[in-house]
Amino acid sequence: MLPAGWEMVIGLEVHTELKTTTKMFCGCANAFGAEPNTNICPVCLGLPGSLPVLNVRAVDLAMAIGLALHSTIAPSTFHRKNYFYPDMPKDFQISQYDLPINKGGYLDLPDGSRVSIERAHLEEDTGKSTHLGGSGRLQGADHSLVDYNRSGVPLVEIVSGPDMHSAVQARAYAAALRGILIATGASDGRMEEGSMRMDANVSVRRVGEGLGTRCEIKNLNSLRSLQRAIDFEADRQVSLIEGGGVVRQETRHWDELRGETSTMRVKEEAEDYRYFREPDLVDLAPDAAWQARIAASLGAMPAERRAILLARLIEPSAAQLDALDVVVDLGFDELVLGAIDANVDPALALARAANELAASSERVGALAPGSFVETLLMEQAGELSATQAKAVLLEVLEHGESPRAVAAAKGYKQLSPDSLEAIVGELIEAFPEEWTRYQEGDEKLAQFFIGQVMQRTRGQANGKAVVAELRARR
Repeated sequence: MLPAGWEMVIGLEVHTELKTTTKMFCGCANAFGAEPNTNICPVCLGLPGSLPVLNVRAVDLAMAIGLALHSTIAPSTFHRKNYFYPDMPKDFQISQYDLPINKGGYLDLPDGSRVSIERAHLEEDTGKSTHLGGSGRLQGADHSLVDYNRSGVPLVEIVSGPDMHSAVQARAYAAALRGILIATGASDGRMEEGSMRMDANVSVRRVGEGLGTRCEIKNLNSLRSLQRAIDFEADRQVSLIEGGGVVRQETRHWDELRGETSTMRVKEEAEDYRYFREPDLVDLAPDAAWQARIAASLGAMPAERRAILLARLIEPSAAQLDALDVVVDLGFDELVLGAIDANVDPALALARAANELAASSERVGALAPGSFVETLLMEQAGELSATQAKAVLLEVLEHGESPRAVAAAKGYKQLSPDSLEAIVGELIEAFPEEWTRYQEGDEKLAQFFIGQVMQRTRGQANGKAVVAELRARR
């Protein structure tokens, strides 16, 4: 929270690598994790005589992003953005400047606010520098290594308006945007691999005044870092102004370990990059038929899918709302809706998808919807305990067998009411103090007795049946 009377203003520039097979202007593989400097050629290294050829799939994905963000797809041109850095082999980046492919647009957030989109344009990525020794940054490093595999990978840069006023809101915007990028198929959204990176433009002002001087925090690669960096930078600027100083427009680095920003360089303006049209590429003007084909390929976006699933829940708790977001983000909402349609309790379907399926998300694509439903129905009917159902579901994910076959192979069967009664009776005698406290209203002791029953039955008891038996004896 800023001191009373102050307000922060935030705009985000989000760079997302596109899920293409090859790079933006050449045939080199667009693949993460390859041996350094193996996916390179004269084009992406900018060697003399090499000529770029535009990747049409990158254009498809850029238009998909624009349509999902309610942007206008417009005729566009490519420019050379000139600057020197070791990981920029050509000493310029092919980008779009005054005529981007996507103009305008907006993104509505879960809290009801709307963030405007100024542009979403195509460009190529740079290489990657690794600084060894010291703090891991260029300053103080013993030496640096450069990997050009990423050089020329297709990017879309999405520039928001300065419409956000808290770090929490900026985080929500980035999370919602990530969901859209994944839903369109444009990106895998893996921030830890650099597939999505964020620059935050942060300024502060006294309430009612005009915009203050902004500072740009570069290359934030997690939602947590984004929120922390914005909060720190806004506090820094307010303290500076209240102390009689002046905020200087500059680019700043976020140090995750120290939890603070520091100066990288004085902020460049557009003229510093000496933009001029890329002479080796023609203008790009997707016709109406091309745009219509991309529009027809888009499914429902996360906000719409979230609303559909939310409508099937009855007075959802905060935990269920969090689980819903996980399910939609991972694309498991169709599985959950199918289970609900098959009379599975919505809360149960949501919990298993947000936990067991999420933990094995890489294998969910091979899961038959019927197997998911059958497992949950067995649990709901009391044929499997919650612990057993989780184990069966994980086995089904791993090997693709039927749930009933897995349950039979593991020897899972419903504990008879007589056996459960006997075990609960034994536990009451073994733990008289705990039983007295439970009778007096300490509900936490129910979990203690459930745990004891599970130990004695090797997980075969049904937790709900145990609770019912405990309450019957109270």
